[in-house]
Amino acid sequence: MSDVPFHLGRGDTGPVQQSSVSCGAACLTVARMLVSAEFAAWICNGINPKGGPPDSRSEAERFAENEREVMCRTNRFHSAGGKLNMPWPQSLGTPPWGAEKELEDGAARPGAAYRMRVVALSSTVALRRAHQDLATLVRSGLPALLYIGNTRLPRHVTLVLPGDGGAQLDVYDPATGSVTELAPDRFAAGMLGIAGWNVPWITVQPRQS
Repeated sequence: MSDVPFHLGRGDTGPVQQSSVSCGAACLTVARMLVSAEFAAWICNGINPKGGPPDSRSEAERFAENEREVMCRTNRFHSAGGKLNMPWPQSLGTPPWGAEKELEDGAARPGAAYRMRVVALSSTVALRRAHQDLATLVRSGLPALLYIGNTRLPRHVTLVLPGDGGAQLDVYDPATGSVTELAPDRFAAGMLGIAGWNVPWITVQPRQS
């Protein structure tokens, strides 16, 4: 994937979500940018993938437009690829089942298969195992989504990426655009400290091949 003009690693700053409920859609947009050179070039530089005139809007405006399109797909009755989907109010953000279908329809490498996994209320040992499973499964072109929140509810969505600089995993926070290490100890202790939220709730992760 060396021809993709977009990379996101620890210490980088990526795009920021453009609405208060579009964290999941932002993560899915970034995931697609990481696997599609044409899509990344359009978002970043306004280069028309069909060869037409360049898009004169800002990168943030193009990113926001795609966020809205992604949320429409993940929340409607028919999701990405025309698959049946359980509808979900957009005011409540991106549902993990819709995100799963979006990842399988171009936001990850071709042929990728995903599944949801609930990790909330797990023991420290089980959470450490869940983190290790992510470290085994997440690769370039095969990111995972991590829903996080407080002890009562999931409230935010992040994008789990292959680790950079020796880390097992990194995590992109669409609230700030920052990429930091997803440390196993903090994950297992439910002390993530990402966008004000600590507790891992749900992963949408690659299936084992």
